[in-house]
Amino acid sequence: MDYILAHAYEDGWLGPNWDMGKKRLVPKDYDMWPTFPLMKAMAQYYEATQDERVIPVMVAHLKRMKALLVEKPLFSWGMYRWMDLNLVLYWLYERLPEEWILELAQTSRAQGFDWQAHFSDFKYPEKVMTDRGLMTHGVNHGMGLKQPAVVYRLSGREGDLLSIRSILETLDRHHGQVTRMFTCDEHLAGLNPSQGTELCTVVESMYSLENLIATSGFPELGDRLEIIAFNALPATFKPDMWAHQYDQQANQVLCRISADRVYVDNGPDANIFGLEPNFGCCTANFSQGWPKLASHLWMSLPEGGLVAIAYAPCRIQTEIQSKPVKIHVETEYPFDQKILITVEAEGTFPLLLRVPEWTEGATLAIGKDIQPLAAGQFHRLERNWSGTTQVVMEFPMKFRSERRYNNSIALLRGPLVYSLQVKDWWKQIRGEAPHADWEVYPISSWNYALQIDPGNLEKEIRLQRREIGDCPFSPEGAPLLAQVKGRQVPYWVIEKNAASPPPAGEIRSDMPLEDLTLIPYGCTNLRVTEFPLITEP
Repeated sequence: MDYILAHAYEDGWLGPNWDMGKKRLVPKDYDMWPTFPLMKAMAQYYEATQDERVIPVMVAHLKRMKALLVEKPLFSWGMYRWMDLNLVLYWLYERLPEEWILELAQTSRAQGFDWQAHFSDFKYPEKVMTDRGLMTHGVNHGMGLKQPAVVYRLSGREGDLLSIRSILETLDRHHGQVTRMFTCDEHLAGLNPSQGTELCTVVESMYSLENLIATSGFPELGDRLEIIAFNALPATFKPDMWAHQYDQQANQVLCRISADRVYVDNGPDANIFGLEPNFGCCTANFSQGWPKLASHLWMSLPEGGLVAIAYAPCRIQTEIQSKPVKIHVETEYPFDQKILITVEAEGTFPLLLRVPEWTEGATLAIGKDIQPLAAGQFHRLERNWSGTTQVVMEFPMKFRSERRYNNSIALLRGPLVYSLQVKDWWKQIRGEAPHADWEVYPISSWNYALQIDPGNLEKEIRLQRREIGDCPFSPEGAPLLAQVKGRQVPYWVIEKNAASPPPAGEIRSDMPLEDLTLIPYGCTNLRVTEFPLITEP
């Protein structure tokens, strides 16, 4: 950052600035996209350091960009990812309310791709095998999710904000997975649980949701954020975070280099665990997932007060009405239903506490005062805080099921998805440990159908708890194990280096009834998540 701040050109431009005298491109001929994440990084750097050099450099660069966009409008990646530029512009305007900043935001909006129109007339309901381009690209969709919030801040129209609900419903219907992600390997890939989801798309979708909920206040977005964060995010890298996948699969039973593959157009090594499999974007991008989640767990209310968006152990220090406020959240959530919030504050202000939609019988207790909580909304707790107050919330978690692709079944409990624990063997294929590339092979059977009654899951599934250790998102460290019954389905086999689609129709098996162990999706390396359901023993 020191180097970047010290090497801006006189006209404000940052980065390549070659001249036509050497027959090289000038800035207007470059896709503007790379400067958007640079501006985001500079904003974050300023928040962390208050470095006085940052805002003048940002202002000079953005003014230069404003002039360049008159000469040549946004194109390529920048045209599809314009929302990230506008987020920085809003951030800057809040600190420097000058009209040219909003003018640039309007220009960006006018020149950018319209994701809301894309979804209102959605032309890609199936796996995209032809007509692949930037408008079918998975990461672009993850970024595009935030457009309703970004546009709303310019327009003030409620319809812009409400469109996020129909956008998410469209993605879920045509390309959704039980993790609340959608398939994209590299492009939209349908509902088959063996299709891949790019890691970049996971973290960009989380970031979009964090911005959407900040603007809209829709509580269901917090539910979706948690399910993605506690399942899809940790499942796609090694527990030590030294290796990751480009693509993860809900039904992931083998990770190896293969010329024959199920993906739309990702490469032979897209699902191995490695330093830079398939392409280096996820290597650079995946580490934003946890920090951005941590920085969005709590938000502030415009009128004063705090909002719990998602739950995890954390501490907050801030001021409300010019008085210091400290919040300490102690919990083993998402593995446990109890959340202890300790508030140190003086004064009257509200806490808005998100109550997940999936819970029944949730409660909030302060001392002996216990009150019920309504699911699927923010509970407003307004009081005159004095000294130290402990707030205890309980979100009862019951198993529930969803019908998925080919009428398969997936199991969830609280914000966690459950998957078959497939024992694995890791083969190092290149590089040097720990930053090496690995293929992962199954050494236990995976092709099981469940033999359970979906209407009686609490009796059908036996839950075993273990102490939470240093690395809960790992097969060995999984704090929860679910025991279910199932039988192998011999004709469910591997095709194109992946589990074939879950068998459709009536599922029967003569194989022995077995006890199967399921663990949270985010704790797995290999897994089956969408199971055939045996209709008769």
